[in-house]
Amino acid sequence: MIAQVSGRLAAKLADRVVVQTAGGVGYEIAVPLGVMEQLPPVGESVNLATELVVREDGWALYGFRDESERRFFQRLIGVTGIGPKLAIALMSALGVERAARALQERNIALLSSVSGIGKKTAERLALELADKLREFEGPGAGGAAAAPGDGTAEAALKALERLGYGTAEADRALRDVLAADGGGSTETLVRRALHLLTGG
Repeated sequence: MIAQVSGRLAAKLADRVVVQTAGGVGYEIAVPLGVMEQLPPVGESVNLATELVVREDGWALYGFRDESERRFFQRLIGVTGIGPKLAIALMSALGVERAARALQERNIALLSSVSGIGKKTAERLALELADKLREFEGPGAGGAAAAPGDGTAEAALKALERLGYGTAEADRALRDVLAADGGGSTETLVRRALHLLTGG
């Protein structure tokens, strides 16, 4: 089990990062949008809580800001039919606190608005997890306090959806913006993402 990776942020890609450890090993790690938003510039130090997912078709490493986010990811992929990609999509679109609240309140409409999660999958998630997520209530529950600027990328994602873009399409554009170290306010992220989505 690889539970944590610390080192130099060697690369930011659209849906993953590469962290090079002091020993010279580079780990490719898939991260939710909220984690991508808060990463430092390439070349700086980074520390991620990680979860290694082993499947028949390969191994993949997923990274999170803290242990609380990692536990939430573990809960999601523990549900039958929920793979790591769907779990990351849910965390990217809603964030941990909002996703946990939606599951506890059995808000099927909000859950099924996430790309790749249909009504039946949303119902199964809520049925299995509604009573198991109390530790994730409130900002920073179960982990470090929420960092300043939390939710900026999530707000930008919602703004792009309101403009008619699909969740997956908007998510990909925002990741491209953030991978290019193009952080900033919600408005800035939306503007830069629209520039990519409309071809400049």
